[in-house]
Amino acid sequence: MFSTAIDRAVGRNLSVLDLIQAAEAIRLSDGASFVATLYEAWVRHNPDNPLLYAVLFNFGVVQMDAGELGPARDSLERAIALNPDFYPAYVNLGRVHERLGSAAAAVTQWSAMVDRLAGVTGSAISHKTTALNQMGRVLEAGNQDEAAESMLRQSLDLEPVQREVIQHFLALRQRQCEWPVVQPWDRVSRSVLMEGMSPLSMAAYADDPLLHLAAAWNYNRLDVGLPVAEPPMLDQARAARGERLRIGYLSSDLREHAVGHLTVELFEEHDKAKVELFAYYCGIPSDDPLNRRIKARFDHWIDISAMGDAEAAARMAADGIQILVDLNGYTRDGRTKLIALRPAPVIVNWLGFPGTMGSPYHHYIIADDWIIPEESEGYYSEKVLRLPCYQPNDRKRVIAPNRPARADAGLPEDAVVYCCFNGLHKLTRFTVERWLDILAQVPGSVLWLLSGAEGAQAHLREQAAARGLDPARLVFADKLANPYHLARYPLADLFLDTFPYGAHTTASDALWMGVPVLTLSGRSFAARVCGSLVRSAGLDDLVCETPGDYVSRAVALGRDPAALAALRQRLEMNRGNCVLFDTTLLARKLEELFQAMWRDHQAGRLPQPDLANLDAYLEVGIFADYDQMDGTGITDYPGWWTERLAARHRFRPLPPDRRLWRDG
Repeated sequence: MFSTAIDRAVGRNLSVLDLIQAAEAIRLSDGASFVATLYEAWVRHNPDNPLLYAVLFNFGVVQMDAGELGPARDSLERAIALNPDFYPAYVNLGRVHERLGSAAAAVTQWSAMVDRLAGVTGSAISHKTTALNQMGRVLEAGNQDEAAESMLRQSLDLEPVQREVIQHFLALRQRQCEWPVVQPWDRVSRSVLMEGMSPLSMAAYADDPLLHLAAAWNYNRLDVGLPVAEPPMLDQARAARGERLRIGYLSSDLREHAVGHLTVELFEEHDKAKVELFAYYCGIPSDDPLNRRIKARFDHWIDISAMGDAEAAARMAADGIQILVDLNGYTRDGRTKLIALRPAPVIVNWLGFPGTMGSPYHHYIIADDWIIPEESEGYYSEKVLRLPCYQPNDRKRVIAPNRPARADAGLPEDAVVYCCFNGLHKLTRFTVERWLDILAQVPGSVLWLLSGAEGAQAHLREQAAARGLDPARLVFADKLANPYHLARYPLADLFLDTFPYGAHTTASDALWMGVPVLTLSGRSFAARVCGSLVRSAGLDDLVCETPGDYVSRAVALGRDPAALAALRQRLEMNRGNCVLFDTTLLARKLEELFQAMWRDHQAGRLPQPDLANLDAYLEVGIFADYDQMDGTGITDYPGWWTERLAARHRFRPLPPDRRLWRDG
């Protein structure tokens, strides 16, 4: 086949259609290198063919796939020179430039394509949105948030229903502290934006666990979808009496990452007589010290990053995994489509994603009594199981030996330093207004924040100035490697939490370093984690129930150095024996939960996720405008929802469910 095709190409007797068909057959029988040789011969011997530009494009794709980026660039540039209106070549040429490390050249190519697309045709619109999305993606990766947002807005203006584009667009607005976050315009409605918001962004947007559940269900339905492969057979997932349970941890973050820092000592504390540990790593290549420390504690480390979902699921099944713990959820590099293949009999949602998955295959969610009170279990599709404290911690954190002084961090020596090292995407207008109220009532105090996009920092300073405060009272800390970041924590007097998406790892880091944390607990998972951590550290009195309590408590502590000192002393005394930092206890309790899950499975009691009526909950919930209210004023949350469901029921009747709607 190959030699015949080469002879025909050299003899100018191989049409473009025949070339494409031959190339596909040769790829399957002989491999991609032979395909490249065929294309090279055809291009060299058919320089006057009117479809040479299309062949050069295909040749460039083959070269890209082989990692031959320089030759691919040359092929695509020739294709564009021959036919400047062949837009797919611009798209791929931009990708080549990006892979070569020149994001600016990539954006230039896509911009040139956009400029040529003046005609209003379906094809032109499709090509233009593709180019705008590519530019937005590269600009976002380069932290050029304002420009990235502009590209994505233009793309949505052309084609409003692009879920992935909406997810990035809204996340960019959150990252830039642009309020309102959800701001519809004539081409894009509020319902389209809200239905497209990612579950992670929704956690930062609204303290509304029923809306979170409906949004997670909708994301799972549309963005994860139905598996295209058959689920693997689970014949190996059996346990004889006395055998260790085979536990799989699936994560992209078992490295220098918040999840890696939280879990490393848990893995070290697991009782290997009770559990056999399998790590299924799906993240970026890593060999940092934390990654090596984690690897050393697993019985089996399997890198599935290059595996397809079906292959990885088959591997888990062959390994006989009985309980698979999803440490990603709906976060970056998560493998929910793999989990949809049900590669283990029992699947658990824990730690990586702060909320329910709303999926048909996550059986359990692990929390604690504070994060999910018994009366809130209906807001979750999974069965709720509880630890003494939800979050594990590493008591062997590496801390830089040299502790900086306040002057080194640009902080005043003789003033109260409030801090918050949460990402700026967690800030809402309501949180910032509370912070500015606190600063106004504590003269000379400053707020020390983790740096973010320049536009976000400028916006926050503008907010301060508008309230008559010196913008310099907002101090931004550069991002540092974790040991150096931990070492500077004690420069702060009090950590002020965000709402509704509060501190997680940042809170336990602060508490470990002796900095008290003031938090406002809401209704949703992400709004209650910090309260759980603070209570587990023995500082129950720093968990507030209303915004007014939060502000007044922060002001009172800012005016009372002795009270702050007493809190620090309590933290120091509690650190060695509090529940928050008892990783050994957490490991034992987690193993007990694993045993209970497996008993449920063996007895035929495995819980089935409750997804009833979530289309209606989504339809109702997306019209609550959390840019204008933060939900803290809703005193009867179930009643508030029931009233809205009843209004919907009058027009389109709902069957009863086990959450709120029982009047069907």
